[in-house]
Amino acid sequence: MTPDDPAQERLILCITLPLSTIIILANLLIILGIASNRQLHNTPNYFFLSLLVADLCTGVALPFIPRMGLNRNLDFSACLLVHIFPNFLFLSFLFNLVMVHYERYLCIVNPLHHSQFWVHRWFPLALLAVWAPPLLYASLPAFGWNNRGSAPNGSTGGGNDSTPYDLGEEGCSYRLVFPNAFIYLEVYGLLIPAILSIVGMTGRVLWIARQQVRDLCKLHRSVERAEAVNAEHRLNLRYAKCVAAVSLVFVACWVPYIVYLHVSVALLKRDRAGGITSTHIILSCTGIGSMAIIPVILGLANRQYTDPARKLLHSLRAGWKQRDPGDIAL
Repeated sequence: MTPDDPAQERLILCITLPLSTIIILANLLIILGIASNRQLHNTPNYFFLSLLVADLCTGVALPFIPRMGLNRNLDFSACLLVHIFPNFLFLSFLFNLVMVHYERYLCIVNPLHHSQFWVHRWFPLALLAVWAPPLLYASLPAFGWNNRGSAPNGSTGGGNDSTPYDLGEEGCSYRLVFPNAFIYLEVYGLLIPAILSIVGMTGRVLWIARQQVRDLCKLHRSVERAEAVNAEHRLNLRYAKCVAAVSLVFVACWVPYIVYLHVSVALLKRDRAGGITSTHIILSCTGIGSMAIIPVILGLANRQYTDPARKLLHSLRAGWKQRDPGDIAL
């Protein structure tokens, strides 16, 4: 692949620009909703606000993440920057997402003692834990863990690290900045465990909710036998809707990213020096973009976050109706 392939650049922009615009605007809307409501100024919402900021930054960096596979004419310092910074933003987004799920998981598992957990007692330390490690890990190539001066595994030279890596021939791409060991460690040591932890906490919360639904059904049978059937039906229906919503979010948001991860690792093992294809670009754009939609879905599902926007729309609609020409007296 030649540096700065115009066709692949256009493909990336066509897919990522609409997704990036939606993510940025939706996050700004939810952030303003939280900031304008003083009742939402508490520790759980501060964690969610940190997630929204990370998601907003991910939306800004979204057009640049798939371009890591393209070869570009940049010097080594600029090449490090355009790869390290988007990687840091994405890792911080994932760490914030895990922290939000973890904090909510603690509140559901131990609702009477959740304020005593470390994430509430040492809130600045918890925020540092979701921003500092991603920055430290993403910056490792800048401290020397990169392929500059050595041929990447699978390229000409048979994987011998002593073979010079020609920046002029290959251009700037992820193969120059990220060694294979760095990529494997990030995928199997950070990304996959984070996804599994979120899935595990979500499954545990659904299991607890199912047990509570059963307890409520028993309570209805013992107190209101006449209306017990209708009450059980409503509770089971709400639980079924909750399970369906969680399953839909997982299929629509997590599955594309998991597929993208496995395809990327398979391509890395098969042809580490080859350029990326249009299929890989589409998978990367849709996979990362769909996962970045998750905080937006969580935020829009909470009516407290969207109340200011709804009130503004109602006031604009009421003002438009008052300007009806038929109501103007001559």
